[in-house]
Amino acid sequence: MFNIAIDGPAGAGKSSIARAAAAQLGFIYVDTGALYRTVALGALKRGIRPEETDAIVALLPELEVAMEFVDGEQRVLLNGEDVSEAIRQPEVSGAASTVSAIPAVRQFLFDLQQNMAKEHDVLMDGRDIGTVVLPDAQLKIFLTATPEERARRRYEQIKDTSDVTYEEILRDINQRDYQDTHREIAPLKQAEDAVYLDTTDMSFDEVVDAILSLTKERQA
Repeated sequence: MFNIAIDGPAGAGKSSIARAAAAQLGFIYVDTGALYRTVALGALKRGIRPEETDAIVALLPELEVAMEFVDGEQRVLLNGEDVSEAIRQPEVSGAASTVSAIPAVRQFLFDLQQNMAKEHDVLMDGRDIGTVVLPDAQLKIFLTATPEERARRRYEQIKDTSDVTYEEILRDINQRDYQDTHREIAPLKQAEDAVYLDTTDMSFDEVVDAILSLTKERQA
């Protein structure tokens, strides 16, 4: 199996770029951030705050998190309910960063991620894919952009379905950057053998093309 690991900070466009690249390569795309968001949503639905670690750990046996691929598109299920849209709301994003630092949550989702990589050619994105989840991936990429550009992209993505402002998104991104890089368990960092890809001044298609080129080089 050929595995591609893409890591990077919140709002770097990893999900949409990885999805497009995977489709062109014929790979299965695995959005690991969606899995953590799903656990966070499950907690919020029960009235559990993200910092209530013990309550979240106790909740895990009651959560069934699954991925389905419908017409090549990834859908995320929580206890049988499709929550693919619900997990994209800003309050869920903020909670996911805190929840993902809980060791029991990471272990809860770890096996699901690794099994998918063993069974399929996958393109997987997240915060610690190249460093922890798929340390032997044939291609690792650290995908990033400035906080301001990441906030602008996220705002354009959700402005029609949410009242959140650009300033609120930028503040959330800066806070998540700090949380993700300073957490004790699997902090966000570039793997030593990862390709650094700054997309601040790149178009969507240019970034996808860069990933396709890197993949072809490694496959050769």
